[in-house]
Amino acid sequence: MGLCKDFVNGIVSLVISVAITIALAGDDDSYTLSDVALSVAISAFLSGFFTSYFAE
Repeated sequence: MGLCKDFVNGIVSLVISVAITIALAGDDDSYTLSDVALSVAISAFLSGFFTSYFAE
């Protein structure tokens, strides 16, 4: 049950972070929006997952 909760926390963190990143993205051409969204998604998921995992 604990791993499922950790996974859900990671998904929630991912969704919130990607939504905010896409909403606030500028028109700078140094990176594409999909590159930035992917990096934020990976970072947010791992952050939410491991924070939940190690908090117990």
